Amino acid sequence: MKSLLEADALSEITERIGSLNDTTSPSWGKMNVGQMVKHCQVPFGVINGTVKMETKVGFLKKIIFSMMKPLMYNDKPWKKNIPTGKEFIIKEDVDFENEKSVLLKLINEFHNKKNQVEWLPHPVFGKFTKEQYGKMNYKHLDHHLSQFGV
Repeated sequence: MKSLLEADALSEITERIGSLNDTTSPSWGKMNVGQMVKHCQVPFGVINGTVKMETKVGFLKKIIFSMMKPLMYNDKPWKKNIPTGKEFIIKEDVDFENEKSVLLKLINEFHNKKNQVEWLPHPVFGKFTKEQYGKMNYKHLDHHLSQFGV
């Protein structure tokens, strides 16, 4: 799996986002392109601790999440229409160009942390290494860019 902490993956993702426009349509799902680029910003807020997630996880859910954790960053693509946390759902219409600009800024800020040693644990999945965070963020962006055909 490529990592957003690698220069080549950063370049690829940046180019793919650059090819989006406000009329790009999805192949699946409910989000429009503006909602998708705003949705893709949320994981960076989770990593930085600026987006708070529901963390009341019972014993059974902890077991399920521990089994799901490797799926977040392994080489297998995510399935279409997989469920997402409520914090990630964007229902309102947004300014596409503005949200696209914000997403690119967040991606570059994340990439520039490639030498950072300490990372906050994910509020649901727990501790990730920087390599796992890099792969997970690439995989999430790749999933949604593929959804929009780029």
